[in-house]
Amino acid sequence: MNLKLRLTILSFLQFFVWGAWLITIGVYWFGTKHWSGEEFGKVFATLGIASIIMPALTGIIADRWMNAEKLFGILHILYGITLFFLPSISTPQNFFWIMLIAMMFYMPTISLSNSIAYYILKNNNYDVVKVFPPIRVWGTIGFIAAMWITNLTGNKDSGNQFYIAATFAIILGVYAFTLPKCPPQNLISENATWSEKLGFNAFSLFKDYKMALFFLFSMFLGAALQLTNMYGDTFLSDFGKIPEYADSFVVKRSTLIMSISQISETLFILAIPFFLKKYGIKNVMLLSMFAWVLRFAFFAYGGPQGAGLGLIILSCVVYGMAFDFFNISGSLFVETTTDYKIRSSAQGLFMMMTNGVGAIIGSLASGWMIQKYFTLENGDKMWHEIWLSFAAYALIITILFAFMFKHKHDPEVVADLTH
Repeated sequence: MNLKLRLTILSFLQFFVWGAWLITIGVYWFGTKHWSGEEFGKVFATLGIASIIMPALTGIIADRWMNAEKLFGILHILYGITLFFLPSISTPQNFFWIMLIAMMFYMPTISLSNSIAYYILKNNNYDVVKVFPPIRVWGTIGFIAAMWITNLTGNKDSGNQFYIAATFAIILGVYAFTLPKCPPQNLISENATWSEKLGFNAFSLFKDYKMALFFLFSMFLGAALQLTNMYGDTFLSDFGKIPEYADSFVVKRSTLIMSISQISETLFILAIPFFLKKYGIKNVMLLSMFAWVLRFAFFAYGGPQGAGLGLIILSCVVYGMAFDFFNISGSLFVETTTDYKIRSSAQGLFMMMTNGVGAIIGSLASGWMIQKYFTLENGDKMWHEIWLSFAAYALIITILFAFMFKHKHDPEVVADLTH
């Protein structure tokens, strides 16, 4: 089997074992277990907690003591074993702790999978810039495939979604041991302080007003990034409580509808170089923020039929712009404005603020808010008001960013980075 195909399988399974439950866990939580929104927010916060703690630690292990492919394999096997316990959990508190352990094992594998692919491709004289993106796209395809399998097998409200993910995670873990060896690179100096090893030296960037502002807005937007993953499928499934919509395609195949978001994501990636060169990094970030406003607003007025269905589909389409444009343009902003000595740490800080701190705040705050203000006595959610409040939040962030964040567009710098 050639190397590109082997890495494609790696990328496919890496996100398959996440997509099997990430979008549908809300249906299981609210529809099957009937647990509270506040507790659900805590469970989703485990993604952020793990994103802050684990990648730097596993990075040090892979850099100093263990082959990256072996560490990757061990983490996936442990992730799979942990997931097997989730369907038998009977309290939301215990579910939180088991999911936290699972995320501690899974979240660092995202960056590890990239590192493994980069090392193997470079070591075999492949052009990484040219060859890696088509391989990484299969990760999104894997995520979509898992969503479809979970839905089409009738498991979007079942604990079996965790068994599906667990089984393939263990298969991926074993498969990782067959990959070419990725030995420790010892890139970090032995004399480096623990602060430097963990990337904490990048926090000095907060002394710069512009960078501090950027990271602050990254955190605020990061709070919005997981909201539709948390609640989107549950929102569509809840239309089934209305008798005339109970057997509609939107209700029965809600996960398939939500997968349009991931399909859109793969397409908008291709459009990023054009938008960056024409409009610049700040304007692309603004487009992303406004796309989040539309994402939530379209859901607020969406429905299972006619124009309402059109709005739901449009919401899924704009998700690609909302998600990709900020993550990639934000990463390019860090790349072009930080010193090369701390650039990797600065990229880690950007991810920490969005997927770590921002995700934790967004998960906990949304769970508390929905439970306190937008849940009826019978447990039903006030979805129209929920999505409008999210849209208002995104709109405030967009307006503040437009006026407060100053960045001059340099087409030549952007052109060099996007080639």
